[in-house]
Amino acid sequence: MSRPLRLVAVSGGLQRPSKSAALAEHLSDLIADEVPCEQRLVELGQLAPQLAGAVWRSQLPEMVARELAAVEQADVLVVATPVFRGAYTGLFKHFFDFVHQDALIDKPVLLAATGGSERHALVIDHQLRPLFSFFQARTLPLGVYATDKDFVDYRLHDETLIQRAALAVQRALPLVELMHRARPCLAEEMAAA
Repeated sequence: MSRPLRLVAVSGGLQRPSKSAALAEHLSDLIADEVPCEQRLVELGQLAPQLAGAVWRSQLPEMVARELAAVEQADVLVVATPVFRGAYTGLFKHFFDFVHQDALIDKPVLLAATGGSERHALVIDHQLRPLFSFFQARTLPLGVYATDKDFVDYRLHDETLIQRAALAVQRALPLVELMHRARPCLAEEMAAA
């Protein structure tokens, strides 16, 4: 029997509770409802004091290094960030600056963002997609953008957004399931080599 997928969600939210974390968890839960997963949430706001001063990966404390390793070893990523001044947070970018450039090759990544209004909705295609293209990740076709009005008590409330999130996951599932089926074959090939 194959092991569950390692599904890691990364939230660029700086506060707790965080709308970005809530969106990332919602998307992760939708995937886990369809495919056996081990879920993990990496909240960058909680890592900020240890992460912000590091220039080299060797300077990172063990806690941050573990979270980086979880991202690099994930089978599927969900990334969500708040939008500040038309882009992802600096902390979000700083974290991904430490990810090894080959660690995300062909990894499915579901992109999501949150912002105060609809005017930042293009952040997914103009900021997040190019970042993960650098890593040669497989950004999934449908991103999810949410505004403040889409939440009540840090839970998705807007029915249109809930439907879009479900559609994004449904469109992602063929690739996610393909990764799930292919992984035992890859493990067998590596063991035979």
